[in-house]
Amino acid sequence: MTDTTYNGWTNYATWRVNLELIDGLDPREMGWRRLDKYELAGALKDYCDEMLECNASEGLALDYARAFVSDVNWYEIAAHMIDDYADDSDDESDDVDADCDA
Repeated sequence: MTDTTYNGWTNYATWRVNLELIDGLDPREMGWRRLDKYELAGALKDYCDEMLECNASEGLALDYARAFVSDVNWYEIAAHMIDDYADDSDDESDDVDADCDA
C-alpha cells in the first residue's frame, strides 16, 4: 500500500483546495460561527462548488475541476478550521480577560 498523503493532508486535492481556496477564510465573516465539523464541511464544499460554477463555464475544464474537488477531504479541512478558530477564540478571550483585570 502506498502513502497518498501530501504535506500532512489526506491527499494532494485536500492540501491544494485548502491552500488556494480555504486558507485565510474567516468562518465568522462567512456566518459559520457555531457549525460542527460536519456542517462546516458541507458549507465549505458548497462554497467551493459555488466558486467553481462562478469561475468556469460548462465543459471539460469544469468537469475536471469537479472531479479534482471530489477527492477533497472536507471533514479534515473543517476540523483544521475549527482548531484554528478555537485558537483565535482562546486568544480573544484572553485579551478580554486581561482588559477586565486592568
